[in-house]
Amino acid sequence: MKKKNLIIILSVIAVLIIIVGVMAVLNSGSIRLRKEQQDSACIIIKKGGEEIASIDMKYLSSVGEEDFQADLDTSETDPQKHQYSGVPLIKVLESLEIDLDGIESVIVKALDGYTVIFDISEAVDEENMYIAYKIDGQNLKGKDEGGSGPYQIITRKDPYSQRWCKFVMEIDLQ
Repeated sequence: MKKKNLIIILSVIAVLIIIVGVMAVLNSGSIRLRKEQQDSACIIIKKGGEEIASIDMKYLSSVGEEDFQADLDTSETDPQKHQYSGVPLIKVLESLEIDLDGIESVIVKALDGYTVIFDISEAVDEENMYIAYKIDGQNLKGKDEGGSGPYQIITRKDPYSQRWCKFVMEIDLQ
């Protein structure tokens, strides 16, 4: 009986090792893609889960950079006012001529897996949602450098900065 239990335990361990190996191989492509996307500093724009555009810093600055103030409030610090540079999300969507009829939400995904969902009314408010790429005159640093960029979604009407999204890599209109 002990030998049979040992065989069962070893079989289960072998199956788990195989599953972990397969998952590692499957995820390696995703990790590589995310690294490439961060290095190229581009944001994928999707509509209904399908990619419709890819934008980079050059494209964003051509849409019309704006400077704006926002209060960064973290759980570790008191609110701090910063000067940001970026583009209102609605201006980016308009420049891409994206039809927003039937769109109810905007899903923003980050390099580290963080995801935030906004109501479309928040996204079309020109004074609210920005794709920021500078803070206090300096480019946002990437995750590898301890920064929050190269892009960050800032929602100015979020008084506690709870739904700001660092390391933005994808915006999906649903």
